[in-house]
Amino acid sequence: MHRRTFFQSAAAIPLAKSLGAAGAPGIEARIVRLNLRHTWTTTMSSSEYRDTLHVSYSRDGFTGHGEGAPIVRYKEDAKSAQQAVEQVRSMLLSADPMQFAKVMAEVFRRVNGEWAGKAALDIALMDWVGQRLGIPLYTYFGLDPKDTPLTTFSIGIDTPEITKQKTREAAEYPILKVKVGLATDEPTIEAVRSVTKKPLRVDANEGWKNKEEAVRKINWLERQGVEFIEQPLPAAMIEETRWVRSRVHMPIIADEACQHASDIPKLREAFDGVNVKLDKSGGMLEAYRMLQIAKALGMKTMLGCMISSSVSVTAAAHLSPLVDFADLDGNLLIANDPFHGVRVEKGKLILPNRPGLGLTPVK
Repeated sequence: MHRRTFFQSAAAIPLAKSLGAAGAPGIEARIVRLNLRHTWTTTMSSSEYRDTLHVSYSRDGFTGHGEGAPIVRYKEDAKSAQQAVEQVRSMLLSADPMQFAKVMAEVFRRVNGEWAGKAALDIALMDWVGQRLGIPLYTYFGLDPKDTPLTTFSIGIDTPEITKQKTREAAEYPILKVKVGLATDEPTIEAVRSVTKKPLRVDANEGWKNKEEAVRKINWLERQGVEFIEQPLPAAMIEETRWVRSRVHMPIIADEACQHASDIPKLREAFDGVNVKLDKSGGMLEAYRMLQIAKALGMKTMLGCMISSSVSVTAAAHLSPLVDFADLDGNLLIANDPFHGVRVEKGKLILPNRPGLGLTPVK
């Protein structure tokens, strides 16, 4: 689809158009509908598409792009994310974007919740700053693009036959991530294992409701060649997760239980690592802070994503040289990505070497 046609067809409400004068700042936020290649099912929802918020920040001849994928788990949607940007529009237009840390601190102070909206703003500002400085964002953070990890490719919950089909279609990816957390867990894993012997990682998305079930299923998963599991129990069940951890051998990674930097210290005794997502933390700056705290506490680190375009996924990928594991495939699950950004070659994340995020529009 032509980029112009794509954006015209997306639900879009501009917050502020370019002011016209050279160097004058402008902000635009659009709700963009991303169409999935397959129906995407987890323990939380099932859908054929996802709506994300795309923000552009223009000034001095540069335009930074950002994206946030609202998370139903945190009672967010694309419209509320858009309204959050509207709430701070005047402040953003009058602020100095080179003082981005101060600007985002003020956004966090003024806006309650709406982490995806904050993430879209943060990413757009960081993209603009990288372009203004003439360097890729991985260079700004002092990272080596050769250190990017392999990313998993995700298999959503489905029937055994469609699960087999999805697994075959993921042949070029050396590590798979499988969604579990329902009564169909065993047939799902068996369907995957009937097609491939690749290493697997699984995500229960808080699907198991008691610690005994979690222990039983995790020990079974270990025999199926699964490397680690994300969020086996509801986020509030930290003590129960600690109990589970003492009875299994597989590492347990916090996802829904780890939203902000302040969450991490209390998770140390129950989890082996944390899954950081820009959409739930509020952007690149907070995600970077979270990764550094987790590493300082001796925990494993992971960067994940929601279903989103190459804007959000590429932003996370610029931080990926920091982490042990990556699950940055949200853009690979959609059929109408409006940008080219990070690429994946045999599972390896390949970062663009252009300034900022390094995005180019799909024509």
